[in-house]
Amino acid sequence: MTEGLAGTRVLVIGGTSGFGQRVALESAERGASVTVIGRKRSRAEAMKVLMDERHGGEVVVLDATHENDLEAFLKQRDAYEHVISMIGGAMGGGFMDNSIEDVRLAAETKFIGSLTVAKTVASHIAHAGSLTLTSGSGGHPYDASGAIIGNQSVDLLVKGLAVELAPDIRVNAIAPAWTPTGLWRHMATQEIERTEEQMSAAIPLGRVATVGEVASAYLFAMQCGFLTGQTIHVDGGVSAL
Repeated sequence: MTEGLAGTRVLVIGGTSGFGQRVALESAERGASVTVIGRKRSRAEAMKVLMDERHGGEVVVLDATHENDLEAFLKQRDAYEHVISMIGGAMGGGFMDNSIEDVRLAAETKFIGSLTVAKTVASHIAHAGSLTLTSGSGGHPYDASGAIIGNQSVDLLVKGLAVELAPDIRVNAIAPAWTPTGLWRHMATQEIERTEEQMSAAIPLGRVATVGEVASAYLFAMQCGFLTGQTIHVDGGVSAL
């Protein structure tokens, strides 16, 4: 499935805010029939209002990491040409700074969550369709231990799935560096500004990405029919350091 999204069915898991929201809205603008899954009812309701104001679409309240619930939902729908998963999170601190449980949770949320989604949705993706997962870029083992383990696990998962599901389904991941999104809504404004300044200083391009710049990578991964098994780093060059 290549060259445009018009007439395709797109499922965005974790699409009620941040990158997922932008991907969902831009996919709809390009003529796709979009379904968004989110866990929080309040955000889902706000997303539905936003979509109805623009190009329409479906918003469902569901925890996609619960495979039985996700499978039951998918059985009620036609196959999707493209599935995008935003499942994951972030964790600061090194191995000694965090408890075993915190590191395990950060790593497993990213890897097991992504694997659960992949195994569940694979049979509900149309021939020549795509699955795009979310990894991450930046940080070091000593200051983002669990997050880095999770991200590298997703990168390996993508390589394995790309071969296992070929030639029917393409599998890729997008790896953004720190970007100011709703993921950081728990932080005070001054703390976000301070973090953005620190991150910008460490990135070769001298700034953090916008939500739109990261979303454009997901749109590219959906539409490039010869792209599979790849993790695209949208990080301003930080992974080159």
